[in-house]
Amino acid sequence: MLTADVAFEGWTTESWQRFLRLWQGERKEGPRGGLVLVHDGARVLKMIHTRRGRLPQGMPFSTDLETLAREHGASWALATHRGGLDELMERFGSRLRREDNLTAQALLLLSIVRELINEGAILPWPQPLKGVPLPTAPMIERTTDLLCADGHTLAIGLFDDGKLHTFAAMRRRGVGFDLIGGPEPLYAHIGLLSGDFRRDYRFVAQAIEAAYGPLSLGCFAELSVCRDLLRDPTPGAWSRAVAVREVVLSPIPIAIGLALGVDGARVAADSMQRAFARIDTFGLLAPAIHMARKLIEPGPGDGKVTEALGFNPLEIVRALLAKKNVSENRVDDSL
Repeated sequence: MLTADVAFEGWTTESWQRFLRLWQGERKEGPRGGLVLVHDGARVLKMIHTRRGRLPQGMPFSTDLETLAREHGASWALATHRGGLDELMERFGSRLRREDNLTAQALLLLSIVRELINEGAILPWPQPLKGVPLPTAPMIERTTDLLCADGHTLAIGLFDDGKLHTFAAMRRRGVGFDLIGGPEPLYAHIGLLSGDFRRDYRFVAQAIEAAYGPLSLGCFAELSVCRDLLRDPTPGAWSRAVAVREVVLSPIPIAIGLALGVDGARVAADSMQRAFARIDTFGLLAPAIHMARKLIEPGPGDGKVTEALGFNPLEIVRALLAKKNVSENRVDDSL
């Protein structure tokens, strides 16, 4: 998705660290670092902790990586048989084509890793992407077209204590993004803010267009709200936040609007079913509620979203958020 000459502009060390901290899980007491081991099927040939270095080897190999990781104070573990990494690179080199861009190369590498996992050559713990469908290059291209037109920009701006806390913009050129922009150029255009992001986001949006180009999608919210949503796997959490203006999307592409509408409709149907279950003792309304749910269930009911993308984006987002919520206390991003 990035061009070969992608540029980073408008960042200071502090603003870049603020943006990175947004995506990091909360630091809690517990296992830190990871465990990487090589085995021959019977015994461990080499074992390295990413924080503590090399560990004793020669022990019998067990596929119970969770227990092994906890014994050595690691939050994740990866095991491969001898020659497994060589096999990974050989398959990658034999299938790589000269015309493959960075996106195609990354997807090819992920698909080979998944093959080796299925074959048992690589054993990860935990498995955050287990059950998540791997997208194809055309899916990513269609999604990019729907979200951001050529020459336009995607941006996120988060406010804290009445000020713009962190910001990032990605500008599209051709098939990829050629610029990842930071907040520094915006300050000259923003001026004094009122302290209410629901009014201030308009000035930030104008500053973005002056500094980086026209917006295709802008996402604005309070920092605390965004952090809560990133860790909330509940279906409908984002659509509820948008509906009550805890999150402001401006402008909003049609695909995002449809997805939020479908997700909100499902949440409303669930709430209605629970409410009527308390008063509909004899189940007289159950057929009508069931019919309403069928209209908004995944599949044909997702209409233009699934048809345009070739997959249902809501299901992928839910799966990723649910897995992140389960493993955020254990998985360390410091590898």
